[in-house]
This record gives sequence, C-alpha cells and structure tokens, in this order.
Amino acid sequence: MASIEDSILTAIKAKGRGSIFFPSDFTSYGEVKAVGKSLERLTAKADIIRLARGIYSYPEIDTVLGLGILMPSIEQIAETIARRDKARIVPTGIYAMNKLGISTQVPMNVVYLTDGAPRKVSLGNGRSIQFKYTTPKNLSFTNPLAMLVTFALKEVGKDNVTGDIAKQIKNVLQKEQKENVLADEALMPAWIRTFIRQAYE
Repeated sequence: MASIEDSILTAIKAKGRGSIFFPSDFTSYGEVKAVGKSLERLTAKADIIRLARGIYSYPEIDTVLGLGILMPSIEQIAETIARRDKARIVPTGIYAMNKLGISTQVPMNVVYLTDGAPRKVSLGNGRSIQFKYTTPKNLSFTNPLAMLVTFALKEVGKDNVTGDIAKQIKNVLQKEQKENVLADEALMPAWIRTFIRQAYE
C-alpha cells in the first residue's frame, strides 16, 4: 500500500509541471496534519517548492536555457487562490497599470480586489499578494479589459492622465470591440466612460 507521501506525489505529478496546490487538495489521502507533513518532506526533497504558507507548486524546469526552476507568476498564484475560494478578483493600482503597459514598475505588494475573504499572502523576498474586499458591483464587469482599464485609470487619477498614458490605453482598447468594452460603461465613473468613448473616435 502506497504511503500518504507517495500517493500525494503521484497526484501532484498527474497535475503536471507548473501546477499550484494546497494541503486541502489532498485530504482524501489522510488527515490534514499528515498531509502537511508529507508536503513538508516533499519540499525538503526538492520534489516541490513552497510558495507561501499552505501554498505549494510542482514547478516548471527550464532545461533549454539552463535557468532551472521557473517560479509561477504572482498572477497565477492569485488566480489559483481565487479558484479555490470560489472568489472573483481584479488587479488594481500599479499592477493594473503594469498589465496594461502604462507602467514598467512591478510592485512588490500586488493588490487585488475580491468578493472573497480579505487576506495577505507573503511570498518571501518582500513580495506579497493582498486581497482587499470590495462590493460585488466592482467585480460585475463582463469584459476583462474594461475592468482593467477602469481600475488602472482610477489609480492614475483623472488629472494625471498624460498624453503618453492616453495613447497607450487607446492602443490597447483598439484591440477590443467598442461594444464589448462599453457593455460595462454603467460600472465606470463618468470621466472614464468619456475617455473610453473618445478612444474609439
């Protein structure tokens, strides 16, 4: 009979390289404490890596350039947590600006709005993911780009939208159908609604 540790490792390998998982994914193999100990041992053997407290990964390995272990992105980690919690999330602030290409700054503390539980996940090396609770209305967008542009522009502020920022956002918006983006205009502040309409003129 396979040990809990062996059973968990088999299940992890079945998930494939790059997968992110939690102790709760393996409670069918044993008690929570035993699962936790098994994951600790697999981490010590370098079969898996620990991303944060209670969050692990079976990482991708770069053999072409010899870079070794490829860590999952903050976005991948955040989205996996959201799926587990059956919560919706949206990037805000500097990170939203970065995703749109209007900021090259990569924040150490990435903030997401969520309709799930508020929390902060420490990833080590000063990096963290913070989930801030918001009203469901803020997460009711049907178009991901409309949502991203809205929160990025909120971070920039109405009076701080430079010509370069406006040009960059307009270039991004041109890749999406106007009607798809404006389907969410009721959720946008008036000035952002006007900005987006003008971007398509």
